[in-house]
Amino acid sequence: MNAASVDAATRPHREVAIIGAGIGGIGAAIALTRAGIEDIVILERASDIGGTWRDNTYPGLTVDVPAQAYQFSYALKPDWSHVYARGREVKAYIDQCADRWDVRRFVRLNSEVLSRAWDEESHVWRLELPGGEELTARFVISAIGAFVNPKPPGLDGLDQFEGDVLHSAAWDHSIELSGRRAAIIGTGASALQIIPEVAPQLERLDVYQRTPIWVGPKLDLRTPRAVQRLYERVPRVQDAIRKATTRLVEAGLVGLVVNHEELGWITRGAGWLGRNVWYRSQVRDPSLRCRLTPSYEVGCKRPSVSNTYLSTFNRANVELICEPIERVTADAVHTADGRQRAVDVLILATGFRMATDPENYRSNPVRGRDGFDLATFYAEQRARSYESVSLPGLPNHFMIFGPYGWTGGTWHELVETASHHITRVLLEARRRRATAVEVREEAAERWTRFAVQRLGRSLWQTGSCQTANSYYFDAHGDTPFLRPTSARQAWHAARTFPLDDYRFESLEPEAASSAVPATTMEAR
Repeated sequence: MNAASVDAATRPHREVAIIGAGIGGIGAAIALTRAGIEDIVILERASDIGGTWRDNTYPGLTVDVPAQAYQFSYALKPDWSHVYARGREVKAYIDQCADRWDVRRFVRLNSEVLSRAWDEESHVWRLELPGGEELTARFVISAIGAFVNPKPPGLDGLDQFEGDVLHSAAWDHSIELSGRRAAIIGTGASALQIIPEVAPQLERLDVYQRTPIWVGPKLDLRTPRAVQRLYERVPRVQDAIRKATTRLVEAGLVGLVVNHEELGWITRGAGWLGRNVWYRSQVRDPSLRCRLTPSYEVGCKRPSVSNTYLSTFNRANVELICEPIERVTADAVHTADGRQRAVDVLILATGFRMATDPENYRSNPVRGRDGFDLATFYAEQRARSYESVSLPGLPNHFMIFGPYGWTGGTWHELVETASHHITRVLLEARRRRATAVEVREEAAERWTRFAVQRLGRSLWQTGSCQTANSYYFDAHGDTPFLRPTSARQAWHAARTFPLDDYRFESLEPEAASSAVPATTMEAR
């Protein structure tokens, strides 16, 4: 078969398919188009773009890091309304980015990727879509996020409940809460924002807590119009604020965790202040305050901020319940102590399946080279990756957020870093006329070994995290959520990692081998 016939026989529908049109998918598409790669499709399972910020519309929704850090470095928004952006503002920001960089034209809505299968003969990915449609792509970028699917609450009898059921990730605003009895299951980041908003409307609110959460005060001032005008007229001022804020968030979420041996006194001190100052000022009843106070160290579970969550439990119509739920019946919740509490509305805030949870890939299989199955891999083996972006066994497949992937202070920084890594590989594949690119086994092993060893000295492994019940820990007891380096180091690595850590192949063998190997590529 000559080169022309090989090309015709194996040409996919698209060069690159991006799965997901949230911040990760939109950011990846912008990075590709800026690098001159435009044969793209973005496959989105929902009816609109936006990801988390499309799905979550519950009362009180805000970002839990300052807005100045929660934006792309190349797309500053001067008019954030508060220090912490409201959910609707973030959704509008994603829309604005998609329109400004003209990547909405690549989006296919209502196009869930039901399965991904590598075709070794043609060097393409075969993507199964609804209605029996199949789409092929030379490369796949998984931008499904860190929190992929809502976690089932695991409540016996939930299907027998005859009242209204609300989920934090699919809030039905048509359901009236005023004067009704509600129970909220969970006290994580979403519940922390929902509880103070709905409690004043309800006759009674029962809060079912499995693990308490560390909550600090929230400095959420409105951004003055004069400051917004300054940002608009002098963008470098806002960029300086963005950089400083991002580094501050990184220091708290990453630095204190990774450098726990040296900085553990800070997290322990924060816990002392929380218990003896902040919690004491917020919750009057000592017994109630004790039940709301975590026994684990600050940082074992992602902390949050709120000025109203803790004080809401002082209300006469709010009850904190720590006994395990035994079952749900038609109109009540039964706990293990034999009590039952009548309820009209159930609010489920029970969290999400993380990106390394094998259940995500049992429902939407990912099958690579030589029988590699992603669900089986995550279930039976310890998570690993190369620079959190790629995995051996999955050629031409990249992840915006892979194992050991959280980079720097915010999601946008992570997306920019991962997208640059991916873009370098795709451009090199073009240069070498390669049709298949796979990270080498030894490169993934080397990088994962570094991450695991570095995290072995972290708060999660050396701190008092036994009672945290934290999503940072996977089923194997590892903590593959975080990249244990600074954002600066991650960005440097994305620009300079050896391209020969990947193996480039071609259906025309002379193509990939005839190109002179390159180990670095300048940032574009």
